[in-house]
Amino acid sequence: MTLTIGVDIGGTKIAAGVVDEGGGVRASVRCPTPDSVPAVETAIIELVAQLREGHDVVAVGIGAAALVDRSRSRVSMAANIGWQDEPLGERIASRTGLPVVVENDANAAAWAEHRFGAGRGWDHLTLVVVGTGVGGGSVVEGSLLRGAHGAAGEIGHVQVVPDGRACGCGLAGCLEQYASGPALVRAARRQVETHPDLAAALLQAGDGTASGIQGSHVAAAAREGDPLATAAFEEVGDHLGRALALLSAVIDPGCFILGGGVAEAGDLLVEPTRRAYLRSLVARRHRVPAQIRSAELGNAAGLIGAADLARATFTGEDSS
Repeated sequence: MTLTIGVDIGGTKIAAGVVDEGGGVRASVRCPTPDSVPAVETAIIELVAQLREGHDVVAVGIGAAALVDRSRSRVSMAANIGWQDEPLGERIASRTGLPVVVENDANAAAWAEHRFGAGRGWDHLTLVVVGTGVGGGSVVEGSLLRGAHGAAGEIGHVQVVPDGRACGCGLAGCLEQYASGPALVRAARRQVETHPDLAAALLQAGDGTASGIQGSHVAAAAREGDPLATAAFEEVGDHLGRALALLSAVIDPGCFILGGGVAEAGDLLVEPTRRAYLRSLVARRHRVPAQIRSAELGNAAGLIGAADLARATFTGEDSS
């Protein structure tokens, strides 16, 4: 049994695990994400060392919210960490003595869902990660779609509203401004301000004010049938479904998988997304619509996918 280590670098924590050939996590460790580039590298080395104490591993895969070059070794840019043209793979390899593969975190998660999760059996799929932002990755003909320079999959920065809300990427009207966790909260707060006579449940869930409403409050209220919380999910799902229809027109996946914290609400997000997708699908009468389903691997998807990509690369298999 070939074991590899997967590392998932998030904005608040770094998670790492030993992953077997079946996608099972044999052991895991984590730590808070440091606030400097050298400290992040040191944290990765320490987590890998901890996991190697009880496991014979052959490679390391690293997933990060970053643009990663075609070689899967160098991080071109990671805004949340401050990496700019960073030779991350080379540095980790030199300090651990293990081969290292670096991949965008959403790509890694898409690969994990394809191999072991909701995308099993689908050679054409797109994962959309709906959380603080919106990320994504696609598998086409059984391989990751990485693009000419390794930068494919930035679904969250497809413009869905011309001259819309300013986005942190420097553009405006990006999908993640309308179909993310913050977008859900904004929609719920707007519903409360517009319909104060129906707002009691949502206000009570927070601190009694619209500004106190958080994403968990919206999800809980929607599960109880609250009309304003449900309307907020409808709004987010509408934007997301129309974006999926655009993606279908370009790459025609057989399956869309919704992951991330917002997508953990399940059908509260999936159903309005599916309705908007079907309404917006080009040549609907002549096209087989993609399935839309919830992800299965949760927060472990990134490290599982990174580890599996590292294993496949090390053994010479053409997995992506």
